[in-house]
Amino acid sequence: MCRRFACWALLGLMMFLATSPAGAADRLARIQASKSLRVCIWPDYYGISFRNPKTQELAGIDIDNARDLGKALGVGVEFVDSSFARLIDDVTADRCDIAMFAVGITPQRQEKLRFTKPHLASDIYAITTKSNRRIQTWGDIDRPGVVVAVAKGTLHEPVMRLKLKAADLRVLDTPQAREQEVQSGRADVFMTDYPFSRRMLDNSDWARLISPSEIYHITPYAWAMQFGDDAFHARVEEVLAAMKRDGRLLTNARRYGLDPLVVK
Repeated sequence: MCRRFACWALLGLMMFLATSPAGAADRLARIQASKSLRVCIWPDYYGISFRNPKTQELAGIDIDNARDLGKALGVGVEFVDSSFARLIDDVTADRCDIAMFAVGITPQRQEKLRFTKPHLASDIYAITTKSNRRIQTWGDIDRPGVVVAVAKGTLHEPVMRLKLKAADLRVLDTPQAREQEVQSGRADVFMTDYPFSRRMLDNSDWARLISPSEIYHITPYAWAMQFGDDAFHARVEEVLAAMKRDGRLLTNARRYGLDPLVVK
């Protein structure tokens, strides 16, 4: 039996270690003890971590990758819905152990999150409507009077703020709002990546793809976690390297037509 003050002090120390970056060093042991790996995903990311609205089944390269990672760790996988806008908060607040939804490595995110080595990389693409006569080629985008939409919190927001010189940039709260602005004609294009562009072309009869005429801005994608998880980070890197060597990563990518994006 300990004195009341000593007990409260010990409890406070244990809570601090459990929620601080230093305490996160025991994450791998906690994952293995609980037999569960919590993985943050964006369930609207076609080909990456997409939840079918009819079946509610998850599919995508990072869904398969997460299950391979869980198998390598000897644990089950629990998927936690997140988004690019909530990414940093969800990871740093310990709502998940790792974010696996093709997270673009940007300087802003690197200040808050620790990344694995890249497993994919994509350029930026634009989606417009088939009826939009103003936008025919990539060179038509950055012109006076053109409205370019991006989703808040995505890598496209800071990139387009830097890149656009003449067009107007409109930052929307959600990817759905971004699409609605273009479909309604309030915006001319929205910026996205290769996987999401495939969703638009496969599922929207109004969408038209505008590809850059040359490399515009290649972004590497990786998995993200808290700082301080040294043992966990090292183990995840080992698994990713093994998946690259033995072909599991490429196999998972080919299943969704993403093999051109694989980083070896």
